[in-house]
Amino acid sequence: MKRRTLLQAAPALVYAPGLVSVATTASAQSAGPAYPAKPIRYIVPVAAGGGSDMVGRTLTERWGTVLKQSFIVDNQGGGGGVIASQTTARAAPDGYTLMQGYVATHGTSPATRKLPYDAIKDFTAIGMIGATPNVLVVNAALPVKTVQEFVEYVKKNPGKVSYGSAGQGSLTHLTMELFKQQINSFMVHIPYRGVAPAFTDLIGGQTQAMFPGLAAAVPHIRSGRVRPLAVTGLVRHPLFKDLPTLDESGFKGFDAQQWYGVVGPAGIPAPIVKQLNETLATVLKAPDLREKLSVEAIEPIVMSPEQFAAFIKTDIARWTKLAKDRKIELDS
Repeated sequence: MKRRTLLQAAPALVYAPGLVSVATTASAQSAGPAYPAKPIRYIVPVAAGGGSDMVGRTLTERWGTVLKQSFIVDNQGGGGGVIASQTTARAAPDGYTLMQGYVATHGTSPATRKLPYDAIKDFTAIGMIGATPNVLVVNAALPVKTVQEFVEYVKKNPGKVSYGSAGQGSLTHLTMELFKQQINSFMVHIPYRGVAPAFTDLIGGQTQAMFPGLAAAVPHIRSGRVRPLAVTGLVRHPLFKDLPTLDESGFKGFDAQQWYGVVGPAGIPAPIVKQLNETLATVLKAPDLREKLSVEAIEPIVMSPEQFAAFIKTDIARWTKLAKDRKIELDS
């Protein structure tokens, strides 16, 4: 009798609508595909080729191996990174769209322009990739060999010293404006459409100084066509161990670097952010990656998502204050 009752009750246990629905839902949730279950789109905010693109492709090749999933590099140049940033901010926050943010998209541009995105609120910080310092260089014929000699030269020649930049609002522009603010002296700003023509005129003597990224300056320094005086950042760069920092040269805390990091749209779930950050750190700690990035004079830097988010806020705040102090405001 007990056996018959149990057999009669069994179908009810299996087919009871509520029980089946709950069990099926729970099973589906627990058996969902583990992240990442498909290729990850990695947006690089510049055209293919060049240093920034190389950084992205070098990184994702190794990152994909660690995550056991491929990355698809999507180059979206234009607008100084605005197009790529908008695309990223509007993407689904599921971890399958990431972007290589850098000092322009999440530093100098938010400080000097009105942008169609919020560099802090519209993004999830994943982690830093690395940075390269800027370097104060002068025309090789200029009679100065140290930062202090350059400062004295500028003060003795008011209005006669000019400096080039890669364009209004660029890091090369803002870094020199920060330097001018600290020495309380005037130099004429000559903006160019990129760093290459700026170097042409610096070498030719049309301008006397510039604050380019170290990677762009290396061939000109090694050829002797420009003279380096100091690098930004708080430590000397391994490529030029004899070259002092601005901090060592009397400009305490002077820091301005071309940095690269990884961001995604706002709202990426914390477990995915954690997984991405930890695997990114694994890639950055590999000696072969450091060797590859040294071509662009980039030193890998490991940061937690929280540290990277704080870094972005600090960078934007610093350049925003400078832009306000120096009355630098550009059209979007």
